[in-house]
Amino acid sequence: MQTGYYAATAGMVAEFNRIDTIASNLANANTAGFKQDQLITGDFVRLFKEKQNILPIPNQTEEGAQYFNRSLSRVPQITDAYTDFSLGSMQKTENTFDLALSKEGQFFAVKTPQGIRLTRDGTFTTNDAGKLVTKQGYEVLPADYAQSKTTISFNPQDSVITIDKNGQISTNVPGSTQMVANKKLMILEPQNIRMLKKEGENLYIPESADPLKPLNESGSVMQGFTEKSNVNAVNQMISLVEANRLVGMYQKAMDTQMNDMNKDAIEKLAVTRR
Repeated sequence: MQTGYYAATAGMVAEFNRIDTIASNLANANTAGFKQDQLITGDFVRLFKEKQNILPIPNQTEEGAQYFNRSLSRVPQITDAYTDFSLGSMQKTENTFDLALSKEGQFFAVKTPQGIRLTRDGTFTTNDAGKLVTKQGYEVLPADYAQSKTTISFNPQDSVITIDKNGQISTNVPGSTQMVANKKLMILEPQNIRMLKKEGENLYIPESADPLKPLNESGSVMQGFTEKSNVNAVNQMISLVEANRLVGMYQKAMDTQMNDMNKDAIEKLAVTRR
């Protein structure tokens, strides 16, 4: 078995996965609230040690599980992937419906055709019906949505709209500067943030077992700000160059294994001596 060829192939596949992840991060570098993805590269030894004692394995004994091919032990593998939920920088816009969350692990709740989803992208607006929606048109949910089943809406006469740090919305009485309470934003803090799944459009699917109880005092809402992505474009470009160079190195190793070494072996084996 040409173990060197297979090792190089596995390394190339791992780098292709890295390139795909880096490309996705760079494509969303200017997406408000986007959180970058990261990959963890391990090797066969680590994977083997984690799984070798998990029996029964079909057609395998406990003694057989103690053996592994040392020549393949250092083949690189993508062993894990995760989303980096660290905060991005805050950018001041002074737009009424631009909102940011200054604390890590908190999310806005929105209503989609597939159900309730979470997002960090607070670049909201109002639709023709006066409802507060995302850029994709999904309705932003209030804290009392479970009871009222109504969303957040505004009247054309609401010329002054303020939102405090806990997400409480206030609007002015028509024709005056007196403020009255409106709805309160639903700010959620999942129990296990690592269980969130990306769905696209900067949305996350919450874990089904998570009760998703709205926070009474989130203390993180910033009106007139947007949270920029936490993607460091310079670091991502460096990683992209590194991944491309590794692909080239693996390609050269594969070419050497299949062409030069095999050719040399065939020529030597073909020699007949009397």
